[in-house]
Amino acid sequence: MNNLLAVFLIASVGYLLGSISIKGLSLGTSGVLLVALIFGHFGVEMPAVVKNFGLAVFVASVGMIAGPVFFRNFRKKVYAFLFLGVFIAVVGSLVTVVAGKLLNVDFDLAIGIFTGALTSTPGLAAASEATTAVLAARGIQTASLSSVGYGIAYPFGVVGVVLFVQLYPKLTGCCLEEEKRRLHESLHGEPAPEDGKAGGEADKLICLEPFGFLPLFAVTALGILLGTVSIPLPGGMSFSLGVSGGPLFAGLIVAHFGRVGRLSLRALPSTLKAMRELGLCLFLIGAGTEAGAGFVEVLMQQGVKLFLLGVLVTLLPMVLACLLSRFLLRLDTLTTLGSVCGGMTSTPALGALISLSGTEDVATSYAATYPFALICVVIGSQVMALLW
Repeated sequence: MNNLLAVFLIASVGYLLGSISIKGLSLGTSGVLLVALIFGHFGVEMPAVVKNFGLAVFVASVGMIAGPVFFRNFRKKVYAFLFLGVFIAVVGSLVTVVAGKLLNVDFDLAIGIFTGALTSTPGLAAASEATTAVLAARGIQTASLSSVGYGIAYPFGVVGVVLFVQLYPKLTGCCLEEEKRRLHESLHGEPAPEDGKAGGEADKLICLEPFGFLPLFAVTALGILLGTVSIPLPGGMSFSLGVSGGPLFAGLIVAHFGRVGRLSLRALPSTLKAMRELGLCLFLIGAGTEAGAGFVEVLMQQGVKLFLLGVLVTLLPMVLACLLSRFLLRLDTLTTLGSVCGGMTSTPALGALISLSGTEDVATSYAATYPFALICVVIGSQVMALLW
């Protein structure tokens, strides 16, 4: 099938599926992932640039939206974000090891499931490198199965978190409008504004083009360069922010300052929201078609236990993190869910949370927790490979 045609077919059917609501729960943009999995199963392949372009644009848009209040919120709650990011990755690792051994799952397959359950592509890269090295050291000539495990766990890793962030407010009985108001006041130090155009100093800045595509694309390019910087880790491994982390931090930093002299570096909120959604859609199309190839065959060969392992690794860290956030850290509901999305490194869940809450402010806690979780998932994958 023509790739261009496939992109628009997957997106159209995926959004139609995502629009179906059952008792207030819907897949939203994640419906695109499920349709992409089906297309991938039947042999549709997407160039890597589709997934990477979508991911880069999505996280850059999120960064530019969250940037103006990110650092203020980060300083106030840095220890909570650090704790949640590390906690989710550590619990996920422990569940992987314990359940993986009980279910007699090969170590490389289990570690791949760990990275898929937490939807971490950088984690998969680290897992693939580490498990390949361990297999070679043991004199085993077979290829690492980490990418297969990732493909099995990834779909529920996406859909499970998307549904959870919608279900959690219902289970706790919170009022989302009240939570939205509290979060805005906490971040901005003032009541939420009425609808309408904000005036003031921003109107006096020079904009080189009206929509803000120039700063968005410049930030994305800068972020991709930032993501290529490699930081050495013990054991001969390395860590980099990659396409998922680099544009996010570039967006946060540029949006925090907002200008160079009188030259505006901001984009229209409507532009950022539209590009955020487009990026997420393209990312899910690329990731879904990639994971769909061989998905059914592996499940038939390896059994349902692999899928169940992925479900456990997705759900247990997330549920425990919410309980600790509510009763120990005393975070509000939207900050909790934003942090959980960041701790699970789940960009689709963040999109679902923004749609559910009706505010971009939830992206601040996502962006604050994400780097800690990303680093821990990468390190956790390497440690499990060495110690399994």
